[in-house]
Amino acid sequence: MTSRIIVLGATGYTGDLVLNALLRRGVKPTVAGRNPALLEALAESAGGLDQLVVDATDPAGLQRHLQGGDVLITTVGPFGRFGFPVAQAAADAGAHYIDSTGEVGFVRALHDRHHRRARDTGAVMLPAFGYDYVPGVLAGALAALEAGDSVRALDIGYFATGPIWRGISEGTRTTMRDGITLPSERWHRHRLTEERTASRVRRFTVRGRRRSAFLVSGTEVLFLPETFPSLGDVTVYNGWFPELSRPLCLYSALANASTRLPAGRKVTAALTRPLLIGPPGGPDAVLRERISSHVVAVASTGVPGSDPLAEIHLEGPNPYSLTGELIAWAAQHIATRSDVMPGVVGPTAAFGLDTLRHGCGELGLITV
Repeated sequence: MTSRIIVLGATGYTGDLVLNALLRRGVKPTVAGRNPALLEALAESAGGLDQLVVDATDPAGLQRHLQGGDVLITTVGPFGRFGFPVAQAAADAGAHYIDSTGEVGFVRALHDRHHRRARDTGAVMLPAFGYDYVPGVLAGALAALEAGDSVRALDIGYFATGPIWRGISEGTRTTMRDGITLPSERWHRHRLTEERTASRVRRFTVRGRRRSAFLVSGTEVLFLPETFPSLGDVTVYNGWFPELSRPLCLYSALANASTRLPAGRKVTAALTRPLLIGPPGGPDAVLRERISSHVVAVASTGVPGSDPLAEIHLEGPNPYSLTGELIAWAAQHIATRSDVMPGVVGPTAAFGLDTLRHGCGELGLITV
């Protein structure tokens, strides 16, 4: 190991998944957070790890502990609230950076603020390097490559098998609640546009069955057009709950309309409160084993009614387990190799398509 790997938020649910994935790889990272008692207990239970007591909201304090070449992993969200100081500290220190965000607006802002600085310092900054949204980027890139020069549009759908409703974490439920009233970004006619979340429903074929999915945001709309300039349209959908896709379209319209009422916040909170119902934390290892991920990317000419040019299906581990493994793989690769593209970059730009596909295959995310 040539660089130190630091896990900020290691005492949280996603941080714990990342930490254990690193330990299974034989990597002993530094665990970081603001609660010294929790850090000490975690470090001891993991066989004795270095600890770093820092506050994610204090970039100057965090930067003092970073060195050029360090790999800083952060799982502390919501990233629109807590992510910017951490990214700032990494950029200023010339440290590499990986996060688990699913917030596309945060990723855009990260690129605007730090891409040039990271390129200058040689720092690799990988936002959203987990189930959100590495599988979709990989599937989309493979579909576009197979489709060839005629490709003009990509539709990407995220699905899961097993008891997914019981297998959603508290953080995901909060993100769903907040996201239902936020717009989703699409790449449409060669530019970024915003549409109401769940305003579109599309059907995909998954394991021989037609399943519905609703419009969501995804970093695919940011990164894939950079790699494939012929793409005029990239749209991302979530199909975790196929039977709810069309009702969610109406639910989203109602929730968004309520925000314009005099008591809009209270009405919206009441409408979206059911999305928060569930246990704290996230699914345990037994439940995660019962739930797997499936992502499909359909490449086309973009002409309505035309046949697909290519269709790629990826299946892999549970979304939460996959996030931990992806981040651990990326951190170890960056810490030990010098062939990763610096800057605020997407998965294929950072590692190259072949390396990314091979790495994902090692983690069980494979084409079917």
